[in-house]
Formats: sequence, structure tokens, C-alpha cells
Amino acid sequence: MNTEKFIKTLKSNLNKDLLFEYLPNELVKANYHLTEIKNHDISSVDCGGEKNAWKETIVQLWENPLEISKTDYMETNKALEIIERVDSIQPIHLNTVVKIEYGNDKFHTAHLLIENIIENEDALIIQLHNDNTQCKALDQCCPSEEKKAIKMNEIESKKVKCC
Repeated sequence: MNTEKFIKTLKSNLNKDLLFEYLPNELVKANYHLTEIKNHDISSVDCGGEKNAWKETIVQLWENPLEISKTDYMETNKALEIIERVDSIQPIHLNTVVKIEYGNDKFHTAHLLIENIIENEDALIIQLHNDNTQCKALDQCCPSEEKKAIKMNEIESKKVKCC
């Protein structure tokens, strides 16, 4: 999902609790804070020697250990206030993939993609999933048969193996 669509979804669900599901049936606790929004510019060179560049928006969540007993979730309005404050200081890249950065003592810190959004009367539930690695130079570094096997595996498991 791109950043602009994510923000529009928040705006169309005002006054709702904003929940993040980082694993099936595992929610970021109500004591979370939206602590940072990052414009992430990536410049890389793949194993085939090709330069690549793209941008991402990273929204960082953090569970405050001093608020463990908190039961009320952040509302979409509060998240929008933070986003607007950040955007007024440093414009947020809207046409980029948005990722949610999150981790806790049971889950490694990761940049998670938005897989699905559930809208109900009281809450907006952002369902997340792990981003997978990929080989951008698949055509250059793998024999034809291996490429076919990797692509079939990717289709079947939604994962890409490195060649």
C-alpha cells in the first residue's frame, strides 16, 4: 500500500481505534506510540552489478513500558495529527510504499507491509506481514531452470529465494 492511500484510509475512519496486527491474532499493545515517520531513500547495487534506487515511508511504532496497563488504543485522529505535524516539518513522500516498523520482546524488529485493512464501527485494524527478500538480478545470476524453479516457488509460497 502506498503512503497516500494509507493516510486517506485513516481520514475516512476518523474517531476509530487504530490497531496493528503484526501476526495473526497478535496486536500491538494499546500502550504503543507512533514515534517516528521516516522518508527512506534507498540506493543499492544488486549482485548483477545493476544500480537500483527507490523510496519508502517507514512509520515506527513503540510500546511504552511505563504504560503497560493502558487499554485505550490510539485513535486515527491522533495518528493523523502526528502525520500532519511531521509533514509540516518534513514533507512525507506520498507515492511510496508505506511500511510499519515494529518489534517487541517476542517479535524481532522488522519493517512490515500492510497486507489488509479491516474497517468496522469502532476500529481500523491494519493487518501486517513480513516483507521478503528478493534477487533483482535473477536473469543474470541463475540458469534458466533455476529461474523457473525460483519463480514457481515464489508464486506458491509468496517468497523469493536467493540464487
